[in-house]
This record gives sequence, C-alpha cells and structure tokens, in this order.
Amino acid sequence: MRINSPRLAVRAVLIHEGRLLMVNAYPDGQSSLICAPGGGVELGASLPDNLRREVHEETGLEIAVGAPCLVNEFHDPERGFHQVDVYFRCHLEGSAEVDPNWQDTENIVTERHWLTETELAHTWHKPDSLRAVAFGPQGSVSYDPLELILR
Repeated sequence: MRINSPRLAVRAVLIHEGRLLMVNAYPDGQSSLICAPGGGVELGASLPDNLRREVHEETGLEIAVGAPCLVNEFHDPERGFHQVDVYFRCHLEGSAEVDPNWQDTENIVTERHWLTETELAHTWHKPDSLRAVAFGPQGSVSYDPLELILR
C-alpha cells in the first residue's frame, strides 16, 4: 500500500491556573479520547499562526504561542495515513472562559475541558507523554515514537 506524505499538525499545551486545556479528539461522541487543541497546518502560514487559528476555531480563545515542547507521530497503515504533531507551549491572551455555545468551524470539537494533572492522569488522552510534558519541567523538547492511530 502506498503511504501518502505525512500530514503536519500543531497543538497547544495551554495551562491556566494549574489546568491543561483538552478537547475531544473525534466528533459526535465517536470516542472518549481527548487531546490538546490544534489541527492541520495550512500552506503559506507559519506554525504559530496555524496554531492560533486552530485554537480559536476550536475554542474561541486567543493565545500567544511559545516554544515547541513535544513532537508526536501516529499512523493508520490501512488507510496510508501518517500525522506528525508539533506541540507548542502557549499562554492565554485574554479570558480563559470558553463560551459553552462555541461552534468549532469543522464541527469536530464539541467538548472542552480544563484538567488538573490528576484529572488528566485519570482521563483517556493522547499522546501518553502529554501529562509529563505539560506539568513537568519546562525547557526541553520530547519525542513520542510512531504509534498506531486510536479510535
């Protein structure tokens, strides 16, 4: 089977008052898996510009994008899909209040959660290393090896 070029995506590690922002990974309750907000990169825009756009589309929040902190990749060999996510440390520019009526422009994100480290530890999320990266020492960049996509 031919594998297409990897899809590049960006994600936000956004902590406010000791809580990490997480969103549902699949629409319409298809899965309980949650992940950091973000999504696919559009040509001609920088990674930080893409991340600001994605976080706003999914949550309505405005962010400042800092340094990269994690690279994660996953694939679905049956579909020839391979994605590389670059995670950036981010900070809010404005309110942390997510309007409960906010509509994701792509209708994928319908749930938004601010989770403590303990809450995240007891919630199914990807990548596995996100908790350590988000709540651990800052300054280094981590890498998660290629893994199969989950549903």
